Amino acid sequence: MRAKRGAQETEALGRSKGGLTTKTHTAVDGLGNPLRFILTPGQASDSTRAEPLLQGWPAQHVIADKGYDSSKIGDVIERSGAHAVIPPRSCVKDPRATDFVLYAERYRIEGFFDRLKHYRAVATRYAKRGRNFASLIYLAASMLWMK
Repeated sequence: MRAKRGAQETEALGRSKGGLTTKTHTAVDGLGNPLRFILTPGQASDSTRAEPLLQGWPAQHVIADKGYDSSKIGDVIERSGAHAVIPPRSCVKDPRATDFVLYAERYRIEGFFDRLKHYRAVATRYAKRGRNFASLIYLAASMLWMK
């Protein structure tokens, strides 16, 4: 029996050139320790999950890549009392000032994803169901917190 079209989206699976993929949106603290995860299908835009990812976490700075550069996200960050450190996309006519010295700290999130990919079940998404895959991510993240 064939699954309904919406079933892949609820399982956080989406089509890309490489096949079915899942995008993991993550918030980390200043040391690169994970705080929150949101799973979306692979073709979903980064900016669609920025607000729920940032809600409830006090921060002085929010460092993100160009995928999160939008005036809406910048306003949400500023309203929370934090400073947005997001480089502007090349198509933006009036770019926001960016502290690139502080932006260099973004390596911490990349380092977290690198350590997360050391867990083979997460790197290759062995779990079929979205909730099971999220559980694997939380398990791997708890192992990283203990190190």
